[in-house]
Amino acid sequence: MSNLVIDIGSTALKAAWSDGVTLGKTFRYQGERIPGFISGLVDKERPDMMVISTVKDLSANDIRMLEESCGKLVLMDRNHTEETVAHGIFPYVSPDRTASIIASRYLFKGKGCTVFDFGTAMTVDFTGPDGKYLGGNVSPGCRTRFKALSRYSRQFPLYDTPDIVRETGNSLQTSVESGVISGLLFEIQGYIDKFKENTVVFTGGDAIYFAKRMKNSIFVVCNLVLMGLALVADEYVKNTR
Repeated sequence: MSNLVIDIGSTALKAAWSDGVTLGKTFRYQGERIPGFISGLVDKERPDMMVISTVKDLSANDIRMLEESCGKLVLMDRNHTEETVAHGIFPYVSPDRTASIIASRYLFKGKGCTVFDFGTAMTVDFTGPDGKYLGGNVSPGCRTRFKALSRYSRQFPLYDTPDIVRETGNSLQTSVESGVISGLLFEIQGYIDKFKENTVVFTGGDAIYFAKRMKNSIFVVCNLVLMGLALVADEYVKNTR
């Protein structure tokens, strides 16, 4: 597999080698030495294409190192929005969301999609049956909501996602757990009901957790962002042949 695709998020990096749209083994890294980790990936094999989406700013030295590590580097961040605009997506949309939209168009061609990404933030994006991007929304993610309650009120300790969610809490802990999770479920269901004809796609760290709690038919695609980046890489390869 000759292409390397990398998604640098707020809390972790995910990467995979790709051949066309086929992904190989996925790598995950949580740490501060991101350039060093990437150098380790390319140490034994030089990728023809490297596509990176990142919410973090990379230094000029880091970018130079990455360019020297591959045949062609495509960087998608807040300062490099060319790919986002080229795919008919608003330039303010983050690169990981851009990649998710590109992948959902490919997987569900001819169908409108509602794409949820469950991470530090919960994002929801909408496309029409023709693939046109219709916009999207951003709200705090699941663990961000738990952290916000604990940080901004001394009354609430820091809780996490429970295995069992009560309809109504009968203690401080179950009240917080039920409030956060039920609130998110109502929010998700509201979007699904508003766009009833759309195919619903879940991705991100908490995708499976929430998919198990929905009554609707849900497609869970864990590596949707990496698949979108692989499609970007594949486009470049085909256009340069």
